[in-house]
Amino acid sequence: MVLKILMLLIFFGLMVGIGLYCRRNATDVNGFVLGGRNVGPWLTAFAYGTSYFSAVVFVGYAGQFGWRYGIAATWAGIGNALIGSLLAWAVLGRRTRIMTQHLSSATMPEFFGKRFGSPELKIAASAIIFIFLIPYTASLYNGLSRLFGMAFNIDYAVCVVVMAILTGVYVIAGGYMATAINDFIQGIIMIFGIIAVIAAVLKSQGGFLAALDGLSRVSDPLVSDSPGIFNSFFGPDPLNLLGVVILTSLGTWGLPQMVQKFYAIKNEGQVNKGMIISTFFAFIVAGGCYFLGGFGRLFTDKLNVANGVPGGGYDAVVPTMLSGLPDILIAVVVILVLSASMSTLSSLVLTSSSTLTLDFLKGNVVKDMDEKKQLLIMRVLIVVFIAISVVLAIIQYRSNVTFIAQLMGVSWGALAGAFLAPFLYGLYWKRATKAACWVSFIFSSVVMVLNIFVRGSFPPLLQSPINAGAFCMLAGLVIVPVVSAFTAPPAAALVEDAFSCYDKKVLVPQREALSDGE
Repeated sequence: MVLKILMLLIFFGLMVGIGLYCRRNATDVNGFVLGGRNVGPWLTAFAYGTSYFSAVVFVGYAGQFGWRYGIAATWAGIGNALIGSLLAWAVLGRRTRIMTQHLSSATMPEFFGKRFGSPELKIAASAIIFIFLIPYTASLYNGLSRLFGMAFNIDYAVCVVVMAILTGVYVIAGGYMATAINDFIQGIIMIFGIIAVIAAVLKSQGGFLAALDGLSRVSDPLVSDSPGIFNSFFGPDPLNLLGVVILTSLGTWGLPQMVQKFYAIKNEGQVNKGMIISTFFAFIVAGGCYFLGGFGRLFTDKLNVANGVPGGGYDAVVPTMLSGLPDILIAVVVILVLSASMSTLSSLVLTSSSTLTLDFLKGNVVKDMDEKKQLLIMRVLIVVFIAISVVLAIIQYRSNVTFIAQLMGVSWGALAGAFLAPFLYGLYWKRATKAACWVSFIFSSVVMVLNIFVRGSFPPLLQSPINAGAFCMLAGLVIVPVVSAFTAPPAAALVEDAFSCYDKKVLVPQREALSDGE
């Protein structure tokens, strides 16, 4: 216990110390929100990866999808690396950095407002972010309850409050730069932590081959009558697994807290480096989490399974798998999950506060807002958002309010479904219209809200919030060009000004571009 507490104190002290050290980088809005657009590839890549993967993935998704699909759940982690990281950086990274700087936009709603010449669009986007990011923020605490109960026997509310306060301190003090540096440290912990945990869990089952053999002998008639289905290549339900891959991978393309990382890239060379680093990070962390969860059914003797569902729900699977590990590894797991949760929490509250301040309050509610006042309001809102998320998390934990849990589940689908297509087409296609953005916003928001209240009326495949979210994202890619084709084109001057940034001539080393002559 002394060792666990000592490791936690060192971890927390380091996080807060970095926040205080980075105060000098957070003296204006650009520095507080984007780190002065001067963040290197390692910090940006790790900030991207740690914002991507939280305790929701390590405890919730790994346990749930590992239980449902067996070792095939690893495809979700592979998709996260190839689609959610590699392809996202390749397609969005450079263009996002160039156009957002040209338009002087620090947030995603501000991009929509300036790119499509619509202040109303900016306000609508900020409202969607506010509505759906708060419950997602509350969900970050869920994975901590069982792990802290297992390791420290500490009340869940105390754990949540302490984590929230410490995260708030370093974000409020140092802004984006403090978040990025802490994300880097937390990412290193996540990488080594997940490798150590996988090795220990497999060793407890006799090694990798023995664990695979044990998984091949597991059967569940409620899922499939096929022998060895849980260690097969595609698992018992490839179609629903595909929905998981699409939502958790393609979804990052439309999430404001993820896309905003590209705003802060320093220069051209950082894009390729960041792309490789973040992909490598995702392969290890996401691939490792889902791979670990795939062996959950080997622990059925400890899970009190009833009607095919583990006792205590899917969130109990991973903590049960870890409960027999040595104390030192339990401490590593707790720090790992804290790192995953705090990094994502810091990114979400910074995104929420900056969006509400710059896109909703500034110029609409508060007409005269100088830089000093903007920074003050953002810092106050960080406190407000963290407090709301803590209250929601504790209410859900103690009274099991299913409405909150459902709203958490649709957050990714609503945000990514609403924003992915308008943002992507806005970067690449001059003909995309303001009306198409509105339709995409409304369509995904309405579909995901209805999925909460009238889920039974949806087609069977879309009753799952995950599949419904994946559907909204793919539908948006069709809706935007179709609606754009039937609505008035945007003003030529507006479009040409936005896209003129791509035509600006720059000098590059010859290793990056061949010259015509000697």
